[in-house]
Amino acid sequence: MVSSDGINDGRLMLPDVLKGIAVLLMIQVHLMELFALPDIYTSRLGVVSLFLGGPPAAPVFMAVMGFFLARSAAGTGAMLLRGLKLIFWGLLLNAGLNMNLFYHIYTGSAALNPLEYLFGADILFLAGMSTILIALFRRVASTRIVWWLVLMVVVASAGEYIPQPEYGHDLLTYFLSFIYLRTPWSYFPLLPWLAYPLAGYSFYLISLEAERLKVPYGNKITAGFVLLVPLGLSLRYATDITWDLESYYHHDLFFFLWVLMFLIFWTALFSLITETRLLARVNGWLQWVGRNVTAFYVIQWLLIGNLATVFYKSVDLTGVLVWYAGITLLTVLLVKLYRLFEKRYLGRTTPRIT
Repeated sequence: MVSSDGINDGRLMLPDVLKGIAVLLMIQVHLMELFALPDIYTSRLGVVSLFLGGPPAAPVFMAVMGFFLARSAAGTGAMLLRGLKLIFWGLLLNAGLNMNLFYHIYTGSAALNPLEYLFGADILFLAGMSTILIALFRRVASTRIVWWLVLMVVVASAGEYIPQPEYGHDLLTYFLSFIYLRTPWSYFPLLPWLAYPLAGYSFYLISLEAERLKVPYGNKITAGFVLLVPLGLSLRYATDITWDLESYYHHDLFFFLWVLMFLIFWTALFSLITETRLLARVNGWLQWVGRNVTAFYVIQWLLIGNLATVFYKSVDLTGVLVWYAGITLLTVLLVKLYRLFEKRYLGRTTPRIT
């Protein structure tokens, strides 16, 4: 396998391709939520956009992260440090993407609470906290698959049974928003979202066991496509949840299980696509995006977040498509420049965070 800098490092292509697709879908859903006119957002196109920015995006990203954590040889200390760095970058990203908004709040032209944006529970915080908790749980559970699966189910369902107190703007409220509390700025709380990296971790352990038992690869592909039937029959249920953002961000165990079925199908589909030589160039580019997913995610949010203060819910469909192309291309350029800077001045040849 070839890295983003042409180095053969033995990495798997499929997980990187899945991450690459996920971050590209995140860009379009951010534009739909923040740029698109309300009548576009509430149209069928808006429903499709939010679905594509749902199960194929953040759940895939987090599950693949869990897969790589299980595959990693990093020790507990290294994983804890990585988790703390992700939390730190999450805080910096919140500050950076809202700089334009903070300026308007400071000048009095926007009557909003800046703390809700500075401490928004976004996906980098989730990634950091998940890495820390998995590092700690790994010391107890080791490779016991059942333990990981039980914890996954508990995490996916626990938020439904914890009381939701009335919230204010105190320190406890902001902290609980990262855990489970249904505040408007709680986008990816640990409950239930930690369940997805746990699913990815469990999948890696299961795949090792399948290899040991010599389970035929073709059977796994077939099983993925068999799930098209229940997924198709329940698609309306899933799109209703992904369109209602509060329900999506704080979904229950049943929706989590639906997403797991979707992830199995999605993985089976792209495992076939990545083996198609006709799409080798596309697969290679998507793998590059996936390998640089953290930089890609940060840069696109810095662009979209600050522009959203100016173009909030005011752009027509053509404009949204133009913005998508422009922001994606600019993000690619900036990521390439950033990696070139790292290689030339810091001596790094591969991304530090994957």
